[in-house]
Amino acid sequence: MSRYILNFILESDATFGRGDGVAGAVDVEVQHDEFGCPYLGGRSLKGLLVNECAEIWAAIPEQVRPRWEKAAQRLFGSPGSGLEVGAQVTFGDAQLPEDLRRAIAYDIQRNKIKREEVLESITSLRRLTAIDEDGVAKEHSLRTFRVILRNTPFEAELHFAGEPFEDDLALLSSCVKAFRRAGTGRNRGRGRLSAELKDSSGESITEKYYDVFRKDLSP
Repeated sequence: MSRYILNFILESDATFGRGDGVAGAVDVEVQHDEFGCPYLGGRSLKGLLVNECAEIWAAIPEQVRPRWEKAAQRLFGSPGSGLEVGAQVTFGDAQLPEDLRRAIAYDIQRNKIKREEVLESITSLRRLTAIDEDGVAKEHSLRTFRVILRNTPFEAELHFAGEPFEDDLALLSSCVKAFRRAGTGRNRGRGRLSAELKDSSGESITEKYYDVFRKDLSP
């Protein structure tokens, strides 16, 4: 099994929503673990990269599509496919850096801090209300949502079932370069980010493998 790391840092506040809120306090709550650390689920992360792959696919010339179709299947699988052509990559949750999570867990277990304090230190509450055509706030439209503050770093482990092909890393690097937003409200300015792919030693390999993909598409 081969291990790679997807790192990204928020360039604007983001909401990785968990689908519910906190009664009387927050309408849209972020996903967070037992220590109050926010995260983006691995399934959601994979879905975002699949969307980027679909956008890239539209720009791939017909004559080279068979090559990259095989890479896409190995990375993400095929809808309704059997195991023989299923995805060869497992996407872990995007979490705060491991050393930071370990330090937070240590302090919580020794009652030095509380999980609520951790969550409040990394996030903030925002309030929005709908405005009608006359510029007046609509009644009962005020909503409170939690955002993860910009400049917060995240990392996710990607595990290949075997040693990846060069094309797999090339297409994945292209998807990572295109990966620019995540979370609720990403089409409204929230969740802007910059990402890179690293090998198991922590060396960035995004540009190296993206160049392989770019050269194949160049006329």
